[in-house]
Amino acid sequence: MFDMPSDLRLYPYPLTQAIGSPMPAGHATRKMSRRGILMGISCLLLMQLNSVQISWSKTEVDYYKLFAHSLVIDYKEFSCLEKLWTKESNWRVSAHNKSGGAYGIPQLKNKKLKNMDGFTQVQWGLKYIKHRHQTPCNAWAYWLKNKHY
Repeated sequence: MFDMPSDLRLYPYPLTQAIGSPMPAGHATRKMSRRGILMGISCLLLMQLNSVQISWSKTEVDYYKLFAHSLVIDYKEFSCLEKLWTKESNWRVSAHNKSGGAYGIPQLKNKKLKNMDGFTQVQWGLKYIKHRHQTPCNAWAYWLKNKHY
């Protein structure tokens, strides 16, 4: 590990430098994996969310997108998911489609989503996509044809 001044401990980048790739020890070069970096950043952000009152605005959406990206590692798939949920709810936790009865970021027809935080909504939405469409890009392609997924 490395020593770091205490005032830098709240910043995610220096802390993620210690996260290495899960390559076998015999490899000559050890690179940081993107998944490791994203998971480290996500964990730090979630810890900060639990301990600090944050003024939610555009940054709230960024936290949900970062969390979703840590679960959907492939950039192409994440980009499809980002387009899909931007069209559906603009990544708003409180989004509600009165005519269709859909709630939350993923716009699912389950009233339980109304009382869930955004991170849980992201997890539920990804489970739904996996069950119904297998991948976010398949869900996005379906949405482009039918205007719902």
